[in-house]
Amino acid sequence: MMAVLRSVNLRVMLCGIAASGLVSLAALSGYAVAWHTGLEKLREAQQHRLDVLAADVDARLKRFSFLPSLLEITPYVFRLLETPTDADLRERVSQYLQGISATTGADMLYVIDQAGIARAAADWKEPGTPVGQDLSFRPYVRDALNGRQGRFYGVGVTSGRPGYYLSYALSQQGRQRGVATVKVNLEEVETTWRGLPGDVLLVDEHSVVILASRAPWKYRPLEPLDAEALQEAMQERRYGQAALQPLGWRVRESLQADARLLEVDGARQLASTRQLPENEWRLMALDDVTEVADSARNAAAMAALGCGVLLLLGIVGWMRGRAGRLERAIQVQLQAANDKLETKVLERTAELRAAQDELVHAGKMAALGQMSAGMVHELNQPLTAMRTLTDNAAVMLKRVSTEPMRLREVEANLARIARLVDRLGRLTGQLKSFAYKTETRRVPVDVAQVLDGARLLLGQRLQDEAVTLTVQVRPARLRVLGDASLLEQVMVNLMGNAIDAMAQAPRKELRVAAWVQQTRCLITVTDSGTGIRADMLTRLFEPFATTKVAGAGLGLGLMISAHLVRDLGGSLQGSNAEGGGACFTVELPCGDLDDSHGPE
Repeated sequence: MMAVLRSVNLRVMLCGIAASGLVSLAALSGYAVAWHTGLEKLREAQQHRLDVLAADVDARLKRFSFLPSLLEITPYVFRLLETPTDADLRERVSQYLQGISATTGADMLYVIDQAGIARAAADWKEPGTPVGQDLSFRPYVRDALNGRQGRFYGVGVTSGRPGYYLSYALSQQGRQRGVATVKVNLEEVETTWRGLPGDVLLVDEHSVVILASRAPWKYRPLEPLDAEALQEAMQERRYGQAALQPLGWRVRESLQADARLLEVDGARQLASTRQLPENEWRLMALDDVTEVADSARNAAAMAALGCGVLLLLGIVGWMRGRAGRLERAIQVQLQAANDKLETKVLERTAELRAAQDELVHAGKMAALGQMSAGMVHELNQPLTAMRTLTDNAAVMLKRVSTEPMRLREVEANLARIARLVDRLGRLTGQLKSFAYKTETRRVPVDVAQVLDGARLLLGQRLQDEAVTLTVQVRPARLRVLGDASLLEQVMVNLMGNAIDAMAQAPRKELRVAAWVQQTRCLITVTDSGTGIRADMLTRLFEPFATTKVAGAGLGLGLMISAHLVRDLGGSLQGSNAEGGGACFTVELPCGDLDDSHGPE
């Protein structure tokens, strides 16, 4: 049966590994499909958004492209360029420019001469006006002076406000006279972008962010600028006092030519790019892909769950096919094992019963060994006395013929010897009855005599350990139904355990009391030791349960005592006494009673 189980377990393990691999593959495939599908949908949404945003930016830039050419039909503009020091003419042109700016909504409109110096402006009366400033270093001024239309985004030199500059060469009779410039404010675009989903930014030809829905991104390059680009930016003062600190975005994956997966400020963002038609600017839309990742994880979980369900159904079908054969094989082997086990149980039961009787007898012999020391002491005293009396009697017999009074002394010594021999007989009789297996007989037994016998056997230990023994029996002739030798063995064991328990106690008091309670006789043995540990209270009468150090006891005494008391028709209980120490109570049926007083 074990071989069959091992084979089944191996197959189950291999199937589990294969199933785990399939579930993992399904989860990875589900995640990949959902991830790329979600990114593609998000990219398409970004492209639609970029279409609208690019059209809006382009419309705003072209809205004012006609204004510079409008000034070519204004004669006094050319007169100002011929006589730039004419203050009245400058004010007249500036008022004209102010009116056009107010009508069209342009941020600024001004005229620059061939030297690159601004001669008139719509804000000529306001602080920061460009009038009188040399703007020849600006790219849009250089482009217009060279006959090209200028386009430039930068921070105003005098006003400090960013804007988009459109410049147009002013020509008269085929000769270039100056430059007309209009400045367009695009900050309204940023306000609109902040209300849209995701983020939007506009990058110039140097890959520097010039407009953004997030203010901290403004005037920061996507990548570090080289030395030449930094030098050019400083000369043109394109970005004002900006530090041009790179954004530090990391490209994690290039999806298509116009879409990349970036890591922006610790979060993954999908970035789509759109090139504006009339310049080198790029419009970018960014969206967080957290929702796409969550959807992909959910799809992976669903794919794994679906695959797991299918595999589980397949495994269940396979296991059902195997279950019938396995069950039949196991039943055959279980039946054989059961038959063998029943035979073993019958054999072990018979052995256990025999061993139980041997164990009781072994307990007697173990206790007999403990009694030997006390018994030797008890035997030595009468033997010594007998030796002395015998020697005296021999000497006195020699003197009987001469001293008739010695005859009575000899008789007295012999009487003493007889009493000592009787005492030795009682002692050896107790040992014999204790050592051999006997049938349990229940006869009236004098409790006081039993306790006297136990005290006699333990006398030497009581003296050596300085234990104070108190015995109280009420009534004095109290009898129980039982066997004197077995009951004496129980009492010797309980009192011996009590003496051991008080080995380290500062006060050694052993109290034995016997009294009648209704039709039962109670005998208690109480010591002044440390008591019984809580973990031992439920195991006191189990074989080999002991709190003594190794070699001091086998843990069989209480078990044997409880067995003997049960054979006598009673019970043995152990507990902790109220005043400290342990208390063991023997309950036996009463014999004939003189009275029924309890313990005093």
